[in-house]
Amino acid sequence: MVPNGFGCGLGALQLIMYAIYENNKGVGDGNMEKGFGKEQTTRNVVSFFLFLVPSITFYRIIKTKSTEKFSCVPYIITVLTCLVTAWYGLPFVSPNNILVSTVDFTGAAIESLYVVIFIVFAPKKARVKTLVLLAVVIIVFSGFALVSIFAILPHDRKLFCGFSTAILCICMYASPLAVMQRLVIKTKSVEFMPFFLSLAMFLCGTFWFVFGLLGHDPFIAVPNGVGCGLGALQLILYAIYRNNKGVGDLSEQSLL
Repeated sequence: MVPNGFGCGLGALQLIMYAIYENNKGVGDGNMEKGFGKEQTTRNVVSFFLFLVPSITFYRIIKTKSTEKFSCVPYIITVLTCLVTAWYGLPFVSPNNILVSTVDFTGAAIESLYVVIFIVFAPKKARVKTLVLLAVVIIVFSGFALVSIFAILPHDRKLFCGFSTAILCICMYASPLAVMQRLVIKTKSVEFMPFFLSLAMFLCGTFWFVFGLLGHDPFIAVPNGVGCGLGALQLILYAIYRNNKGVGDLSEQSLL
């Protein structure tokens, strides 16, 4: 099952690549904003799909007035990642990457809304931890922005912000690993690892990986390539445990 799961992921990647290039006769210098209208639209749709998919989970939280065993850590990490990535896409940091800023500033706003909802309905202990993590995100991003403006020379700014973006992007894609290890594998149930979130992560990682390759930008291609692989791993786990009702409840302690 596992090797066939990998085969499924690789086959999907080939189909995506074919869909992107079927009518493309090639591009010259790989400019990030020229000649990729169709690809940009597709990437935008997939990215917003990734940001909006958790709304299903948070609708459940609002309806039950409980965060159950869901973790807010992936959403907090995503807020920081979106902010740093959006900063990287600004013209004075990385020219011709304004699409990155547009998508990720929007994503940061959406993910922040999820965090607020989690704080409202979380138990006291989880609420305090979430607020602390959110404060850390604000401090880290503020420090990052100030350092990139006042302490980094303009010609080194893209390199500094690019490395920071790549590291945080990998952390964002890896953050569900805690859920996979503590809930999915231990309970043999995928109840708290939503399928559409895993699918969106795989597709988003794949499309932004291709975007980075087309634009010759390793700071976008490498972390999203890792994200594509981690998304495929989640889909494989989902395929393995999708019909399993689990081995019983874990303690009520939050993943936080």
